[in-house]
This record gives sequence, C-alpha cells and structure tokens, in this order.
Amino acid sequence: MASLMENLIAVLQQECVEYNGLLEISRRKTPIIVAGDLEQLQKITDEEQEWVGRITHLEKKRTEVTADIANVLNKDVTTMKLRDLVQMLTARPAEQKLLADACDELQSAVYQVQAVNERNRELIQHSLELVEFDMNLLQSMKAAPQTANYNRGAYSAGETMGIAAHGFDAKQ
Repeated sequence: MASLMENLIAVLQQECVEYNGLLEISRRKTPIIVAGDLEQLQKITDEEQEWVGRITHLEKKRTEVTADIANVLNKDVTTMKLRDLVQMLTARPAEQKLLADACDELQSAVYQVQAVNERNRELIQHSLELVEFDMNLLQSMKAAPQTANYNRGAYSAGETMGIAAHGFDAKQ
C-alpha cells in the first residue's frame, strides 16, 4: 500500500509540473492571439499538443494507480475521490500531508489553466466575430442599392453602388 501511495503522489506531482508548463504556454498564447499572428499561433498550438499528450499519459497512469489502491482498500474506484484517500491516511500524517499538498497544487494548476484557456477562447471568439462582421460588411456593400437611373422604356439602367460585381479579390 505504501508504494502505491508513493506512486500516486509522484504521479500527481509530475502532473502538477506538466500543468504548470501548459499554463505558461497558454499565457504565452494570449498576446499571440491578440496580435493575430497565425504562424506563431500554429507553432504554440503544436507545442501545447505535446504537453497535453504528456498530461494524458499521466492521467492514465494516475487512473491505474488509483484503481490499484481502490482494490487494496476494497473500495469502488468510480466513487473514490482523492480527498477521500487523504482522509483515510490519518494514521500516516507524512503521507497524508504529501498527498493533500499534491492534490491542492494540481487543483490550483488545473483551475489556472482553465481560466487562461477561457480567456483565450473568448479572445478567439471576438476575433471570429470581427471577421464575420467584416465579411458581412463586404457582402452588404456588394448588395448596395442601385442608382435611380432609368432609360426611355422606363427600365432601370442604374448601376450598383459600392463594390464592383466581380466579388472578393483574395490577392489584395
């Protein structure tokens, strides 16, 4: 049981390190999103995916260790929480403190990553809304009303105001 607890504490501490690294990447991503630098955004997103892969591997490891601990304690792994484990370790205060500290640090890191990612998501959403606004503006200018010019047969001979009829030029 002691080695399982040591494994769990080690995995939680490593997860905390990985989440803190992901947090730094997410914080570096914010000014890149604001600047609209798509090349740098792609690079940092690729880097972020590597960190997420390592975190996913650690999550799987933590799940396995937690399942082993639940088997030893004869508890249901689906209902057992880390906080419950901390409470069960009252007889071993050193391990209890290490586990509680690791849980607290990991929880704090995860919440910070969530907050930064939410801010980045909102920035990206605003950027998309601005692009959509610009596209709508271009389309509405293309569909501007015609001038009130009529020919002898009382047919409209007016020209469309605004952008020329050939559409959007991506080369500009």
